[in-house]
Formats: sequence, structure tokens, C-alpha cells
Amino acid sequence: QVNLVESGGGLVQAGGSLRLSCTASGGPFSRYRMSWFRQAPGKEREFVAGISSGGLNTYYADSVKGRFTVSRDNAKNTVYLQMNSLKPEDTAVYYCAAAVLVLTTPNYWGQGTQVTVSS
Repeated sequence: QVNLVESGGGLVQAGGSLRLSCTASGGPFSRYRMSWFRQAPGKEREFVAGISSGGLNTYYADSVKGRFTVSRDNAKNTVYLQMNSLKPEDTAVYYCAAAVLVLTTPNYWGQGTQVTVSS
């Protein structure tokens, strides 16, 4: 069983930046494909960004491409999401997720961290 704990959320003004972190325990972190999802009030959870197990390949939703960067440090069992040029529509609960096989079909989820962008 993998335990994922997110941190770094908060309140920021539009145009600002935040960096989310997600630290994993209880499993072979370096084997997992890691991703970030988000869920805004009244909306379905959506894929935001993902990274391959070795960190060589990254994937982004069109809505965040060019503004967000996903990275990982396998030595620290941690994946990051650097979010720049934040917009009010980025407001959501952000979830870290780990997948054994398919990046967009995670096997494990974190508890989520709130990101609020004020206009």
C-alpha cells in the first residue's frame, strides 16, 4: 500500500506561483508513474500533469501547458508541481496520484491540497 501526502497548497493572487509537493511511502516510488489531478467545485476530477517513472517523459493538460511543470526526485520519493502564472480558474483541490501501469488510471491517491487563486 502506497501512502501519498501532498503539501504546498494555499491562497495566491492571480499571476502568482505555488509549488506543490507529494511525498510517497510504503511502495517502490521509482517504479510508479506519477501524476497530478485537480477537482474544482461542481466539476469532475481532471488530469493536470504526469511524469514517467524515470522522469524523462512529462505530460500536461492543454489548460496548464507552458505554466505548470511536473518533476520528481526518486531519491526523496517526491513529485512536484510548479505552478506559475496562476489563474482563478486553477482554483481546485489538487491530488497526487501513483499509477502502476497507466498514468491516467492511478492505483493510489493522496488526500488532496487546496489551491485558491484570487483575482
